[in-house]
Amino acid sequence: MSTISSLFVTRLYHAPLSEHGPAIDAEEMENSCFAIAEDDEAGQQWCEDNAYPGYTSYASLTDLPWRFPIFADLVKSLDAHVASFAEDLEFDLDGRKLVLEDLWINILPEGGYHAAHIHPHSVISGTTYVSMPEGASALKLEDPRHAMMMAAPPRRKDAREEMRNFIYVKPAVGDVLLWESWLRHEVVMNQSEDERVSVSFNYRWE
Repeated sequence: MSTISSLFVTRLYHAPLSEHGPAIDAEEMENSCFAIAEDDEAGQQWCEDNAYPGYTSYASLTDLPWRFPIFADLVKSLDAHVASFAEDLEFDLDGRKLVLEDLWINILPEGGYHAAHIHPHSVISGTTYVSMPEGASALKLEDPRHAMMMAAPPRRKDAREEMRNFIYVKPAVGDVLLWESWLRHEVVMNQSEDERVSVSFNYRWE
């Protein structure tokens, strides 16, 4: 009798942020993100110099949990989510921990997008969602084997989710998504008239 197995699985963690850690007030988080963006002249300049659509604090601020207590609470929650995901991934951490490396704000206006990329030198990456207006862009995840498929025909439109070359995830406000940092992903164009606001992060093995 023939058998078919699924091998080398790619895991995606999707949960409400509130499942672990302190309660995070969504309105306070959104107001904090916009206040930081307004005051962050270095970040605004970096976005202008690099033709980044919208705002990110990625290249300018490294101390968000110190600046605003709500970000310190966010890190406590993220630590617990990452630990849960690491357990699911069956990592042997050898007595060490996965610790926060970077935490940054993203504000994408109408027409804004973030091209496909990975997060080198990290173990787990992710995003929590602060504002997702109607029509806001989804997260697009790419099959990591895609570059090696060569002459393979395309998948059927009704293919099972685990067989597709690309997966689109539309999170809600207050959700957190986690994935291994080698997974290529992008934010497709924001078609809403309002800003799409999120906070992204990387964890390293320490």
